[in-house]
Amino acid sequence: ERDPRRAPRRALGRSSCLRIARQRRSLNPSTMATRSVAARCLAFVLLLALTAVASAADYYKTLGLNRGASDDQIKRAYRKLALKYHPDKNPGNQEAASKFADIGNAYEVLSDAEKRQIYDRHGEEGVKQHAQQGGHGGGGGFGGGDIFSQFFGGGFGGFGGGPQEPETPKGDSVVIDLDVSIRDLYLGRVIRVARDKSVIKPAKGTRRCNCKQRMVTRQIGPGMYQQYAKEECEECPNVRLGRETETIAVEIDPGAPDGHEMLFFEEGEPMVDGEPGDLTVRVRTAKDDRFERRGNDLRMTFRVDLVEALAGFDKAFTHFDGREVRLRRDGITTPGLVETIAGEGMPVHNQHKKFGNLVVTYEVDFPKKLTEKQKGDVKKLFAGTF
Repeated sequence: ERDPRRAPRRALGRSSCLRIARQRRSLNPSTMATRSVAARCLAFVLLLALTAVASAADYYKTLGLNRGASDDQIKRAYRKLALKYHPDKNPGNQEAASKFADIGNAYEVLSDAEKRQIYDRHGEEGVKQHAQQGGHGGGGGFGGGDIFSQFFGGGFGGFGGGPQEPETPKGDSVVIDLDVSIRDLYLGRVIRVARDKSVIKPAKGTRRCNCKQRMVTRQIGPGMYQQYAKEECEECPNVRLGRETETIAVEIDPGAPDGHEMLFFEEGEPMVDGEPGDLTVRVRTAKDDRFERRGNDLRMTFRVDLVEALAGFDKAFTHFDGREVRLRRDGITTPGLVETIAGEGMPVHNQHKKFGNLVVTYEVDFPKKLTEKQKGDVKKLFAGTF
């Protein structure tokens, strides 16, 4: 049906049709060929643009953040992930090196207010165009190592030889398993999950906080000194732990493997005078009435009756994306026969337009009973066949 908000199409009159026909006849073959090539080039450019959009990096997702993350959260997320995936800590691991570069690119953009604003509005391509037009930086130009050196002030081991900042206490990390249907894992989906979590809330009064040990020297006699540790604390507003229900949006990528983990930075348990822990959502493939998933392959049992098993059949079932997949056999189908159909399995995670296989096991339904006449007919029908 046409959208009622759009203006109705005007019917072409006979004179309009004749005019269009005359215009087409007036074009010489070379002009027609040029327009045909131009049309194909335009289609190719549009395809490249769509491919670039589909493969564009999600910098927030790379750092395990939501779009409302603060500058401090961005810094803490980068620090944690950069230390985890640094090449010096993962020698020879190409996947870790690629992840390290992606983390550096994401931090380079999101830590810069101007580039972050451009990215939020126009995506990764907008940041690149801004750099080409003379803007500082570029989103992807440094690769990760230079950003790491700027952030930590030197190499991986000693961070430039300077004193390392004390480690901030961190709350417990939380891991939750999320059962996802095979359909959602095939198509991809954003699932909203409600969870009950601990939060820090203000309370009446004050409390001692940010306590530190300081060495104090005291003279206890002529030429005699005693050194001891003294705890010094600040006074902060009082807080208490409470419970809150929060909804998080979990983005399931098409083909996400069983056990795939997604990081939600600082969404774990809170820590008074520290940083919250992290939340990890782990994908679990839920059972399906028709399919069983094994890696990138789908397995299914397809039942045919005895007549179809002997005479052949041409049937179809509807896949998750609405397409009809045909199952056709001309020969005899024996119970337990296995057939593999290429490209009809699960999408391969992070590999565009690549799919696993569909493995079909055929089962044959026999009649529950036969009359004596039917038995005689069957014997006559198959006499001398075996």
